[in-house]
Amino acid sequence: MKKIKISVSKEYEVLIGNKLIDNSGELIRKVCPKSSLAAVISDDNVAPIYMERLTKSLETAGFSVISFVFPHGENSKNAGTYVEILNFLAENRVTRADLLVALGGGVVGDITGFAAATYLRGVKFVQVPTSLLAMVDSSVGGKTAIDLKAGKNLAGAFCQPELVICDLDTLDTLSPAFFTDGCAEVIKYGILADKPLFEHLSSRGQDFDREYVIGRCVELKRDYVTQDEFDTGLRMMLNLGHTVGHAIEKLSSYRISHGYAVAMGMGIVSRASAAKGICTSACAASIEDGLKALDLPVNTAYSASELAGPMLSDKKRAGGTVNLIVPYDIGRCGILPTSVDELEDFVSTGL
Repeated sequence: MKKIKISVSKEYEVLIGNKLIDNSGELIRKVCPKSSLAAVISDDNVAPIYMERLTKSLETAGFSVISFVFPHGENSKNAGTYVEILNFLAENRVTRADLLVALGGGVVGDITGFAAATYLRGVKFVQVPTSLLAMVDSSVGGKTAIDLKAGKNLAGAFCQPELVICDLDTLDTLSPAFFTDGCAEVIKYGILADKPLFEHLSSRGQDFDREYVIGRCVELKRDYVTQDEFDTGLRMMLNLGHTVGHAIEKLSSYRISHGYAVAMGMGIVSRASAAKGICTSACAASIEDGLKALDLPVNTAYSASELAGPMLSDKKRAGGTVNLIVPYDIGRCGILPTSVDELEDFVSTGL
């Protein structure tokens, strides 16, 4: 089992290995020795597969367990589901001495974390991510949120977990589409800051070394988060492809999943960066080839004018400027402040 320590306002570990769900109760008890009740939050895709095993492990470790299951998908990451979770916790008399456990992918982790941040002004929570995307990205770093009608993740809070448990065996139960979806966040780290990681993924495709790749992605995210926990500067780099990607998600009413949309966003931004002389055409081509090696899309049918509207609601907007993350080379990226008047033109050069 690989252990990665995250040292921010709260210090915790990310555990990466096999067969960890069946030992999760013991692992959680070590970091929450005084908690008696665990409220497990999951969705209707994940709960039938893992809820019974997780519950058994928690009960063996001395926890009483209650559970709340909501419909899977981005469309559930909203105020309605969030309030349902809060009411469930209140009705079951969950106290600040208890804890929440997020069992699932990024949607489950985000909404459970936001509930943990706000219920009783803050309770402990643990992440048990079951998707590739959640393991390498959303479960680490303390960002929690729900979506609003205007855009993704516009209501949220920073709330660091007590522990993150990444059981690699859960990846075997993902559909091929869901696994591919997570590959977008994986290769993002290579483009941002690790050329050897990018080359490993480009050459191996989806047959990559899971423990090495997931561990390396978590280490890279740790490095960004420890330098900028509250996302005011350097941590914005982790949003490579996300400004365009979130616009694609919203325009599709979330029928296009997060990873696929981010991959499209990275392809568009890379081509636009080459067109603007920010990176070479060879760099942009390498990024496209890397995305394709993982069976990810590199473009969208939406026009620049369609994409521009939702991009203006992006949470990285500051007044009349949107901070785009652009590649200079494989393993080296930067922040490009772009005025709202120039946004559509920039995107159009990458389509």
